[in-house]
Amino acid sequence: MAETMTKPNTGTGLLYAALVVGGWLVVHIYSVFFHSLSAPIWQTVGLILLQCWLYAGMFIVAHDTMHGSLVPGNEAANARIGKAIMFVYAGFDWSYMRKAHHAHHDNPGTENDPDFNANDPKSFWPWYLKFFREYFGLRQLLILVCFTLAYIFLFGASYLNTIIMWAVPAILSSVQLFYFGTYLTHRHAEAFPDHHNARTNDYPKWLSLLTCFHFGYHHEHHLYPHEPWWRLPARKFGA
Repeated sequence: MAETMTKPNTGTGLLYAALVVGGWLVVHIYSVFFHSLSAPIWQTVGLILLQCWLYAGMFIVAHDTMHGSLVPGNEAANARIGKAIMFVYAGFDWSYMRKAHHAHHDNPGTENDPDFNANDPKSFWPWYLKFFREYFGLRQLLILVCFTLAYIFLFGASYLNTIIMWAVPAILSSVQLFYFGTYLTHRHAEAFPDHHNARTNDYPKWLSLLTCFHFGYHHEHHLYPHEPWWRLPARKFGA
């Protein structure tokens, strides 16, 4: 039974994190610095989608650090890893995002929830734009501009590759994370099961992994916020 599950293994969590972050780094470097945009379109699209998925995975790993579930019992390690990933992802301030995320858990689906659009809890784009503005500001813009200039003028990346193979998958991953992990799981459609105001996407494990690294099993996440992403299927299916 899920309720009797053992504590998560730190080594397993760190291995998955290394595979996600390392996989993203390899694909990212190849896509930006070595991939030719004159290659068959399916290769370009495939690299964009793969990098988008790995970007989402990086965010979910950093999310686990906010709950202390990547390295259980080691707050400093979680903070260091989370800050590094969030900075690379889009210049985000991990400490600010951690505070906001815990506010989300304390007040899910209410006007005090920074991830919720109380003024329009059904429409996708107004909610996404509110979500985007909540976390992306001048600081993040300046950091990404510096990254872009370094890529082009220090490391020799082409302008088009930088935009198409870096900016596009990064933006798409934010839409992916929001749609599967926030919008579908917290929008006002049918009734919620309890006060967490969260529901779970009814996907098989393989599709749950592809869409949002199991973050769509969101009611389980609110019930067991200290479980890492890779153990949420066990919480949902009980095995």
